[in-house]
Amino acid sequence: MGLFRKKKRKNIESIQSMQESLPSSVEGISEADLNDGSKIQHFVLDRCQQIIETARELEEEKAEYKIVTEYLNDIQTIEELPEKSALEIQSAAENIWKLDKARDEYKRSEKRISDVQFVQMQQEEDRIPDAILRLQTNETYQNTVKRDMNYLESEKTEWYYNKLELVKQQKLLKTLSFALLSMFVVVMAVLMVLQFGMYIDTTSIWMIVFLVAALGAFGIFIKMSANQKEIQRSEINMNHAIVLLNKIKFKYVNVTNAVEYAREKYHVNSSQELNYLWEQYLNEVKEREKYHQTNEDLEYFNGKLLRILKKYRLYDARVWLNQTSALIEKKEMVEVKHNLIVRRQKLRSRIEYNTQNIRERRMEIDKLLKKKNIYTPEIQEIIESIDRISGLQ
Repeated sequence: MGLFRKKKRKNIESIQSMQESLPSSVEGISEADLNDGSKIQHFVLDRCQQIIETARELEEEKAEYKIVTEYLNDIQTIEELPEKSALEIQSAAENIWKLDKARDEYKRSEKRISDVQFVQMQQEEDRIPDAILRLQTNETYQNTVKRDMNYLESEKTEWYYNKLELVKQQKLLKTLSFALLSMFVVVMAVLMVLQFGMYIDTTSIWMIVFLVAALGAFGIFIKMSANQKEIQRSEINMNHAIVLLNKIKFKYVNVTNAVEYAREKYHVNSSQELNYLWEQYLNEVKEREKYHQTNEDLEYFNGKLLRILKKYRLYDARVWLNQTSALIEKKEMVEVKHNLIVRRQKLRSRIEYNTQNIRERRMEIDKLLKKKNIYTPEIQEIIESIDRISGLQ
C-alpha cells in the first residue's frame, strides 16, 4: 500500500547505460580533440551540464530522503506512545474510517431518483401528498366512470337492436295480415260460389272462416300493438341511455384531463408510480441528511485526531487522516513502515550513485584541465559555480 506520494524516478540501469556511453576519462578524447581548445571547452561544458543535472536530481533525492525519514520517525513516535494515548488515537481513527466508508458507500450507491425529479419533489414537497391522494381518487373515479360509460354504451346498443328487431316483426306482421285478408277474400268467394251457384249449405263453414279470420286479425292486432309499445319503450330507454352517456362522457373527459395533467406534471404513468417516486424522494432526503451529518462528524473527528497527533509534534499529522487503517491495525502500520524503509533504501542507493557520479565527472574535468593547463578565468568561474551547486566545495 502507498502511504505518501512517491516522486517519479529514472531507472538506474538506463542512467548507467547512458553514462557508460560517454567518455569516462580524458583518454576518451582523441589527441586531435585535445589540441582543439573549442572542443576541450565543449567537453568541459558537457560534463558541467551533466553534473548540474545530476546535482539537481541529488537535491530532490536528499529532500525526499529527509521526508521519508521524518515519516518513519512519526511512525516510531506513534508506536512508542503510552497505551492510553494510543487508544485515544485508535478510537478517533476508527470513527474516521467508519465515516469514510459510509460516505464512500453513499457515493457509490445507485441513485433511485434523478436530480431533476428530486428538485421538483423538493419544490412541491408540501403539495405532493395531496397530489398523490387526488390522483388516486381521480384514477379510481375515471375507472368507475369508464365502466358506467361502457355499461350505458352496451345498454344503448341493446335497446337499438331490440327496436330494429321489433320493426322487422311489425313489417312481418303487416305482411301476414295482408296475406290473411287475401286468403279470407278468396275463401269468401269460393263459399259464395258453392252456396249460390251450387246451392250447397256453407253456413257452418262461413262460421268457421269468420272465426278463424277474427282470431287471426285479433292476434295480429294484439301483437302489433304490443310491439309498437315495445318500440316506444326501446326508443325511450335508448334516448335515456344516450342522455346519461353524454353526461358520463363529459365527466370522463374532465377527470381524464385532470389525470393526464397530473401524470404529465410529475412525469409518471400512474398514482402508484408517483407514490413510489415520493417514497424514493423521502429516502433520498434521509440519505442526503445522513451524508451531510457524516461530513460534519467526519470534520469533527478529523479535527480531533489532528489535535491529538499534533500534541506529539509529528512531522506531518494530516497525512494520517487518509491512513486511519494504519492507526487501527498494527499489520497495516507494519506494511506502511516496510514500504517506507524500502523506499528510503532505494533513495540512499541513488544518492550514493549520483554523488559518486558527480565526483567522477568532476575528476574528469580536473584531469583534463591540469593536463592541458587551460584554467582560464571563464572556465574557473564555471567550475566554481558547479562546485557550489554540487556541494563539492
